[in-house]
Amino acid sequence: MLLKIGDVDGDEEFNKKISPLYHVDKIKAPRVKQSEADQVAFSMTEKGIPVEYVLYPDEGHGFARPENRIDFNGRVEHFLAKHLGGRAEEFAEVEGATARFPLLEKEGNQAEEA
Repeated sequence: MLLKIGDVDGDEEFNKKISPLYHVDKIKAPRVKQSEADQVAFSMTEKGIPVEYVLYPDEGHGFARPENRIDFNGRVEHFLAKHLGGRAEEFAEVEGATARFPLLEKEGNQAEEA
């Protein structure tokens, strides 16, 4: 492994060069494990980069549940209209969708602790 990618355990400069955590300002659409997505989203927020992070905990990389797919499509429509311009239908939360918002949940927990 050392010959393939370098000394990831002992070379901090190398890790800063290749790790997505040090380049969050360049990430456009990550598709990773939840723990890694959390790290990226929280890091982007700390750097002042706007993030809309929605998690469907009962889904993988695709959508098996129609409620989640419909909810996601509505959120994407609003996101695109907001960032690219154009119009979007009024968004209504979909009954049965399991959307969670880890960034907002973290903010809520911090407010409760203060």
